[in-house]
Amino acid sequence: MPKKILLDCDPGLDDALALLLAHGDPNIELVGVTTVGGNVGLPLTTRNALALREYLHFEKVPVAAGSSQPLGGETRSASHVHGESGLGRTVLPEPILGVDDRHAVDFIIETVRATPGAVHLVATGPLTNIALALQKEPAIARLVASFTIMGGSFTRGNATPAAEFNIYADPAAARMVFDADWQVVMVGLDLTLQATATGPVVERLGRLGVLAHELILPLATFWAGANQAWANQAGANDSIGDGQAVHDVCAVAHVARPDLFASRPARVQVETTGEFTSGMTVVDFNSPFPNAIVPVTLDVPGFWAYVEHIYSMVAEQHA
Repeated sequence: MPKKILLDCDPGLDDALALLLAHGDPNIELVGVTTVGGNVGLPLTTRNALALREYLHFEKVPVAAGSSQPLGGETRSASHVHGESGLGRTVLPEPILGVDDRHAVDFIIETVRATPGAVHLVATGPLTNIALALQKEPAIARLVASFTIMGGSFTRGNATPAAEFNIYADPAAARMVFDADWQVVMVGLDLTLQATATGPVVERLGRLGVLAHELILPLATFWAGANQAWANQAGANDSIGDGQAVHDVCAVAHVARPDLFASRPARVQVETTGEFTSGMTVVDFNSPFPNAIVPVTLDVPGFWAYVEHIYSMVAEQHA
């Protein structure tokens, strides 16, 4: 049976590529998409999710809009990475179909409760919706099949030297999520920076025809290409010299193909008050009380073989 995935996201270059993977893999049933403000504001992340749904033809999958602001502190954006629209230079037709009537928080709760133990919850943006859902219905922590995030790190940050963007954007929410009664699979920067769209990867993806040139390549190269000069000037912490990392794709891939990842148990705590470290994930691999599984090593050739295979199947439908 396909694994049911509910994807909470903030599209976003790599969120869009993660949606493509979740939609295209026949071993995944995408049961819902919820949006949160993050890479760009909520109106744009929601618009992008709706546009991708129609472009990729998964119109029957509900899209529910969620939180526009973090639980505390200022609202942050990564539009300097993802472009003003969130999708770089990619232009998709305006969506015709609208959002689900429910708030994302209610949609998450109702979807998880409808099929206990069956829904794999994946979050690739700030964790605001997830924290609010836990606050409203703590039982969802025990009802999900698994909970995976793209976020955090154990050695570095990209929003600051200490903090990865998704955690930095709402540290209070992230702390609530890691303190909840479940095991978090934290697919962080140390893992995702191994999944870069290098020259050979881009060359292979370029053979996938219309879908590659309209969507995949513009999304997978925008930051590494158009923003290289900005990154050099700003001293950005992301490693982009060998290609752009497809961070969020790794979170979906971990649900579908956990065999591609080597992981370690750890206790993860989120710094919320540090002057220089707010949003830092403090990872203790030696704790006797782990609350997380942290993938540390990726089978890079296997990962790209899997991703390219799924993308090629979708590309054939777009030919």
